[in-house]
Amino acid sequence: MERTVADPATDAWKAILSLVGWGSGSAPRFPMVALELDLSPKQLGVLWRLDPDGPGSPMRAIAQSLYCDASYVTDLVDRLEERELIVRTPDPGDRRVKLLKLTPKGTKLRQTALERLYAPPAGFEQLTPEEQRTLARLLEKAAEPAE
Repeated sequence: MERTVADPATDAWKAILSLVGWGSGSAPRFPMVALELDLSPKQLGVLWRLDPDGPGSPMRAIAQSLYCDASYVTDLVDRLEERELIVRTPDPGDRRVKLLKLTPKGTKLRQTALERLYAPPAGFEQLTPEEQRTLARLLEKAAEPAE
């Protein structure tokens, strides 16, 4: 990994990208998990964003969170529905809006995906539990929205 002395924030970010597979020789985890589960990365993104216990998410909100056009989400949803992973239901407050909900099969596949995504990479075994807690705390702090 390249090192710069002048910018420790850039060094930290490069290390994070390398750790998750971006910028290194290893494959990025998210697309690999999607492939293992016979999903496209965007399909996995849809499943990830759906709360298994929630009332459903509007398709437009899912499209915005995936940074893609609503018509593209329709295609993703069609394919996920064919696999019986999600269902579209009308929003009780606005019947023009379609809500996406996980099916039991979709909930199970989502859980499997999250278990694989959240499994720490091999490099974490080099850190002590205290170092792992410190790293988690620092990354959570860095991920907080700026005030």
